Amino acid sequence: DVQLVESGGGSVQTGGSLRLSCAASGYTQTSNCMAWFRQAPNKEREGVSALFTPSDNTHYADSVYGRFIISEDDAKETVYLQMNSLQPEDSAVYYCAAGVTTATATCLPRDWGQGTQVTVS
Repeated sequence: DVQLVESGGGSVQTGGSLRLSCAASGYTQTSNCMAWFRQAPNKEREGVSALFTPSDNTHYADSVYGRFIISEDDAKETVYLQMNSLQPEDSAVYYCAAGVTTATATCLPRDWGQGTQVTVS
């Protein structure tokens, strides 16, 4: 299993920025993609962004395209989500996931972090 620990959440004003971090440990070789999901109260968990290895291809949900950037530091085994121009509708618990790439080029999560709260007001 892969252990994932998120950090960097918090409260920010509309239009502000936050950077989330996800530190991975364990048998990371079983995963070939990393993704960020979020879940707002009374809503289903939704995919936000994904990064695929070794291609380094990225994917973003339409709602965050152009505002969020996913990246990774291989040496630190850490994935980041830079979130800019935050809006109240971005408020949610953000989860990091490690997974495998599907035939339809999506990231299927296998391991999850504990989540970090992002509040925009």
